[in-house]
Amino acid sequence: MLTHSGSFKIIVPPISFNGNGAIVVKLFYFNLVKALKPVPMKPLLLLLLPFVSLSVQAQNLYFPPTTGNTWETLPPASLNWCPDKIDLLNTFLEDNNTKAFILLKDGKIVIESYFDGHTMASPWYWASAGKTITGFMTGIAQQEGFLSINYPTVTYLGQGWTSCTPTEELTITIENQLAMTSGLDDGVPDPTCTSSSCLECLATPGTRWAYHNAPYTLLDPVIENATGTTLNNYITQKLKTPTGMTGMFISVDNNNVFFSNARSMARFGLLMLNNGTWDGNQIMTDSNYFNQMVTTSQPLNEAYGYLWWLNGSATYMVPGLQTLFTGPMFPNAPADTYAALGRDGQFLNVVPSENMVWMRMGENPDDLPVPFLLNDQIWEYINDLECELRTPDFTKHTLHLSPNPADDSVTLKAAREIIKIEVFTAQSRLLVTHSVSGYEMLLSTASFPSGVYFIKVTFADGYNAVQKMVKE
Repeated sequence: MLTHSGSFKIIVPPISFNGNGAIVVKLFYFNLVKALKPVPMKPLLLLLLPFVSLSVQAQNLYFPPTTGNTWETLPPASLNWCPDKIDLLNTFLEDNNTKAFILLKDGKIVIESYFDGHTMASPWYWASAGKTITGFMTGIAQQEGFLSINYPTVTYLGQGWTSCTPTEELTITIENQLAMTSGLDDGVPDPTCTSSSCLECLATPGTRWAYHNAPYTLLDPVIENATGTTLNNYITQKLKTPTGMTGMFISVDNNNVFFSNARSMARFGLLMLNNGTWDGNQIMTDSNYFNQMVTTSQPLNEAYGYLWWLNGSATYMVPGLQTLFTGPMFPNAPADTYAALGRDGQFLNVVPSENMVWMRMGENPDDLPVPFLLNDQIWEYINDLECELRTPDFTKHTLHLSPNPADDSVTLKAAREIIKIEVFTAQSRLLVTHSVSGYEMLLSTASFPSGVYFIKVTFADGYNAVQKMVKE
């Protein structure tokens, strides 16, 4: 049984890393929970198939050295990308509180931009984008025989890790934690709380998808108890050292948050682009698990793998809602894009068909738990980087709001017939729903309190569009 021995507060932050990846403490506050002494478990005897990837490995990829700052670049002109278009992208990024942006093509840096005093060496938090590192390390622990994702979580945390009955608790597996299908109630007062009193059974595992931080966070002690070492040590041995990544997980309140510089996030994306292999070194040899990470993990939310968000699905769900949205999550992105997404716009996009990776770190552009709208807006600018004159196709599924900011009303315009309007608060709560029919209509906002809202429309062909609106 896993037990806590207490907690203490220390002064930590602005954090930086020295050349060896060690943390340099400056001035900031975090509540750090004492590291729990892991309970070692004997490796499980698992039969792993030889490495046969279900997807074709990326071709002609460059990998930067694992030490130093050397990283080859690719001139934007070689891709027919215009300097003025890149300037427009950078202006948009800066206007939306971005700290760092890197775009890789064939492993080489095409664009690397920093804003607001941020530098190549500056560390930043990944927020929920860091879930993907935990997902990756779960796969490493399984391929090394320390755990099986099909085993009940109680195997590694002990009976009583939830407030469910022993029978109910026994049905929750590690795979449920990875796929956000634990069946635990995400509507408790604090969904980040990992105490057993906060973990209440609501549905049979695998029958309900809900973005719930607490079951995810408890993957950390699962890995630690299975491997007999701390999560940060395991990451250093199995991920950071072979790829040159820096950074570490730090306990912030109830969450474990990964901090690193921007290039470390880009390195992780490059590793994913090459199916878990770094410059010929197969870090993840369990191809089965790798493919499970980046494909639909359950039938409830087609846009979710094992802690990765997936584009190109027919429907998707978002945190905080049980609503099923129609259409791809990022309409402007290639269908095979998969992404790590975190609060305040921490993004890592991987696109196998384009041999492309891009990442964004920054501050809060809106107040969504997963700001997928900003991720798609960045794709609009990336798609328009080519020099030849291109007229954007507004005949598809674009929504225009005017005026914005709005006062008592806002006009919605689209080139496709709108059949439904939904308004969500910045906290993803559905405020109003209207069934309509037309291309232009007036939406009354007089009763809305001042703040940020998201207007989602459904078109007659089943697709959706979302735009942010500010109510004055």
